[in-house]
Amino acid sequence: MTQTDLDAPPVKLGRKMDRSRDQDILDATLDVLAETGYDGMTIDMVAARAKAGKATLYRRWPSKPDLVLDAVACMKASAIDLESLPDTGTLRGDLVAMIKPPSIRDGEQKLKVMAGIVSMISRSPEMADAAREALVEPRAAANRILFQRAVDRGEIPADSPIDTLCMIGPAMVAYRVLMLRKPVDRDFLIANIDRVILPAAGLRVSGT
Repeated sequence: MTQTDLDAPPVKLGRKMDRSRDQDILDATLDVLAETGYDGMTIDMVAARAKAGKATLYRRWPSKPDLVLDAVACMKASAIDLESLPDTGTLRGDLVAMIKPPSIRDGEQKLKVMAGIVSMISRSPEMADAAREALVEPRAAANRILFQRAVDRGEIPADSPIDTLCMIGPAMVAYRVLMLRKPVDRDFLIANIDRVILPAAGLRVSGT
């Protein structure tokens, strides 16, 4: 150790950052994004929604893009549990069993968040990757498992375009929510399954 080191004043350690409010702040960020979009969102809005001081946000996230990226990435934590997907023995049964009120609300919220960050996605590869992983891939991964089961059972042809079939439902929901500004309910989702998705897979539901 040099004399200079000995003469240097001791380093003062700052107070440990309190992370207990992180989830509240990230949830508030998603709510504001869904309502105003990225360009309309401000740190002030998020702080007010989370009932937190701006300084608290800036200590954790130095900029708005950092905060939004973290908020979107954290949505993956609520992704579908692929280990506990319904297995009813039929493709229709599995798809219908996936329709639950919490998942409908969660899906609408994710679509509104995606609409809110479109302007940022166009200029940020990191945000595009985070959005795909958090908002698109979880449902697509679940659908791939359900359709592959149907192939393995011989219920649909082995050469079925699974990747395309997996995206029909989410695409129709996105159009309804974002373009038509109409709510998504169980009747709408079941009609999509019976009249669009299953026929596209080569199946027909009696009575449709």
